[in-house]
Amino acid sequence: MEHETQSAVIEYLQLKGYFYWRNNSGALKTERGGFIRFGSVGSPDVFVLKKGILYGLEIKSLKGKLSEGQIEFKKGMEKHGGKYFIIRSLDDLVLIGL
Repeated sequence: MEHETQSAVIEYLQLKGYFYWRNNSGALKTERGGFIRFGSVGSPDVFVLKKGILYGLEIKSLKGKLSEGQIEFKKGMEKHGGKYFIIRSLDDLVLIGL
């Protein structure tokens, strides 16, 4: 479900002409058994820059909840003037003004 919502969000942002980027984070296991981490812990799935304001969009299913890392990232973004939203459908984008 999240994947379909994320694809719809990205298509919507493209059609609207927004400056955005998909933010990958996580880890990959190496051949030696270690991990290579990428992205910041808790960072949202998509960032949008609109009129000087950075929006973090975390795509979730209808029942999905933020992890502790995501909660901390949200607090940090908002403390420094960014906006962070949980997006469960395209309707949510319209409600936040995107």
